[in-house]
Amino acid sequence: MEAFLVSTGAVALGEIGDKTQLLALLLAAKFRRPVPIILGILVATLVNHALAGAVGTAIAGWLGPGPLRWLIGGSFIAMAAWMLIPDKIDDDEATPQRFGVFGTTAIAFFIAEMGDKTQIATVALAARYADLTAVVAGTTLGMMLANVPAVLLGHQAATKLPIGLVHGIAAAIFAVLGLLTLFNVGRLF
Repeated sequence: MEAFLVSTGAVALGEIGDKTQLLALLLAAKFRRPVPIILGILVATLVNHALAGAVGTAIAGWLGPGPLRWLIGGSFIAMAAWMLIPDKIDDDEATPQRFGVFGTTAIAFFIAEMGDKTQIATVALAARYADLTAVVAGTTLGMMLANVPAVLLGHQAATKLPIGLVHGIAAAIFAVLGLLTLFNVGRLF
């Protein structure tokens, strides 16, 4: 349960103001069809995070506990720093309309998530926790918690949230996870 809750919270907070949330806002404004957009986000996130989680699990299997602890701890601390850097969306990420609203959303989200903070967080969380299903379910839920309101409420919701504060809280969570991992506190390994 810890893997699910930590994954959900870290990704939900980390996603606020992220380029994929900006993409969700852009798609909602462009297509004005929330159901296929939400389903496209869900499918893209499940596939992307399942692949990222598999990479994290493989890394955990290849490394021993000592090097893995340093890699994960360092990754969480790097994620904390990265959370403090605001994202902006590239104009070309939402252009392929020939696939319809669902297809455009799924393709755009999958591509936008490649190398994104939440994908890297999924790799680190899957390496950290032994329960791949809980991590992928948690990171996917976190993405949906951040992006569904963006799709449903549009730009107004995103402009009213204190993005800096939310990113600061997410950065603090990742920093604490990193330090706890580095100092091998609790049931980490």
